[in-house]
Amino acid sequence: MGDPHDLSRRERQIMNIVYENGQASATEVWEGLPDRPSRTAVRTLMRILEEKGHLKHSKRSREFIYRPTKPRGRAGRSALSGVLQTFFGGSLEKAVSAHLSDPGAQPSDEDLGRLADLIAKARKEEG
Repeated sequence: MGDPHDLSRRERQIMNIVYENGQASATEVWEGLPDRPSRTAVRTLMRILEEKGHLKHSKRSREFIYRPTKPRGRAGRSALSGVLQTFFGGSLEKAVSAHLSDPGAQPSDEDLGRLADLIAKARKEEG
C-alpha cells in the first residue's frame, strides 16, 4: 500500500477530489483541479496513484471510475504518523507546539475546548 506522505502536491489534490466525491473519473478530477494540467497528465497521475496503491478503478461505459483504496481517516492517520516521525521525532507535543506557535494558526475557543476534551478523554483511557 502506498505511503500517503510520498505524494506530490498534484497527487494530493487529486486524492482530495476523489475523497470528497467518494469516486471520480479523470474528467471529474480534471474539472476540479486548480491550474489544470492536460487531461492526459491527469489520467497519467491517476494511473500512477493506482500503481502506488492509493486508487483502484472500475469501468463505467468508456471511462474508468477511481475510488480510494482506504478510507480518508485511515489514510490521514498514516500520513500524520509519517509527518510526526519525519519532522517531530514522533512527538505529538512538538507538532502541536509548532502549529500553535505559527502566527497564522489561530485556533478558536471552540477548537481549544475540543482539544481539551480529547486530552481529558485520553487521560481517562490511560488510567
